[in-house]
Amino acid sequence: MVLVNVKDQLTNNFIAQHEREQMEHQLAAARDLLDKRVCPGAEYTGWIDLPETFSEDTIERIEATAERIRRDFDVLIVVGIGGSYLGARAVIEALSHHFSSLLPDEKRGCPLVLYAGHQLSADYLFDLLEVVKGKRVALNVISKSGTTTESAIAFRVLRDHLFRYASREELAQRIVITTDEKRGALRRYADEMGITTFVIPDDIGGRYSVLTPVGLLPIAVAGLDIRQLLEGARRERKSSIAPLSEGLSAADRYAVNRLLLMRKGYKAEILACYEPSMRYFAEWWKQLFAESEGKDGKGLITMSVDFTSDLHSLGQLIQEGPRVFFETVIEFKNVRNDIAIPSDPSDLDQLEYLAGKPMSFVNRQARRGTALAHVSGGVPNMCIELKDRSLHSLGALIYFFERACALSGIMNGINPFDQPGVEAYKRNMFALLGKPGFEALREQLLRTSAEEGD
Repeated sequence: MVLVNVKDQLTNNFIAQHEREQMEHQLAAARDLLDKRVCPGAEYTGWIDLPETFSEDTIERIEATAERIRRDFDVLIVVGIGGSYLGARAVIEALSHHFSSLLPDEKRGCPLVLYAGHQLSADYLFDLLEVVKGKRVALNVISKSGTTTESAIAFRVLRDHLFRYASREELAQRIVITTDEKRGALRRYADEMGITTFVIPDDIGGRYSVLTPVGLLPIAVAGLDIRQLLEGARRERKSSIAPLSEGLSAADRYAVNRLLLMRKGYKAEILACYEPSMRYFAEWWKQLFAESEGKDGKGLITMSVDFTSDLHSLGQLIQEGPRVFFETVIEFKNVRNDIAIPSDPSDLDQLEYLAGKPMSFVNRQARRGTALAHVSGGVPNMCIELKDRSLHSLGALIYFFERACALSGIMNGINPFDQPGVEAYKRNMFALLGKPGFEALREQLLRTSAEEGD
């Protein structure tokens, strides 16, 4: 059974069949480079077989550690930035109660998972410390180097405020570190303090790491079955690597369509979903594609919207603004809980024609109507259809996007696994903060700032 289905009929007015056919040789070459691990960045392709090769021992360690945290703590703070937290947050928020932070602990059934180290706001960190005051708090610190500025500062502040008087034994119970197997500041700290660690594989980059301990430990602490997530990814992998002679996989179709649209002048891809719980999944998707493809002057601008909410704010721009967008919509065929619209004979709100109909029906027709309207306005539309919002489906969706992203990048002639441009802001920030070794750059930046009146 196919878990991810790409419905692309609404791109037919924008992409001719012969154009897709002419892409098949390029797609075949990209698949060959990727699956034989000879593509640019091949040293970071460990995610390809991960759903099949994940160690049973590691799964059991993750499950045991998560069970201990669920038993002993009220809150888990995940300390990390980018791929070190977005994947876990995407899955947790997609599958948790919409108002889990307001539920009493006994009804939630697992620790509240909160996040730090993903920005540099003092107000955010202050409020976080206020919220967890008096609660039993555990930390999962995630960083390959241990010196990423945002997460390293958060860890230092949280450690000082929460564990200032804790013994080594208490620290070892309260902190779990996910980092490099042999190197880095966090590895040294963990070894010195006897802290439980999990390894970030050397051959998997941060934005592809959600199906490693980076994402799986927080997901397990949130009470979600990581085996089901991995099983969904495993099934999608099997479908994705089937021979092209059996037809294009979902990842193949998506990668080809988006690349053809980009070559036709569409500059931005909008990921839309009609479930608000998918907001952070969209944030993970934006990092995956933007950081993978945005280099050498290439790449699509990645945007996301929450429909139908954003139809009342961005809908006008999408419908009649510059013709640079195309849409990819995530749809779930089945909802987790449905509500029938009640009858009101007074019909003051003019909704009696919907009486008795489920809200899922209304939401689905809103999606269909919006897609047709946007296509008529010159916005190509693809639908990624999944059976339901479940661990199986999300595991498949993660693998689908990872593979499609890699294929898109290879076909576009770039390395989809590095991110050299990310270092530019860091160098300037280090210089302005007065980090040793950046003195010359600091002087240059201060002169430039003075000339600009800053």
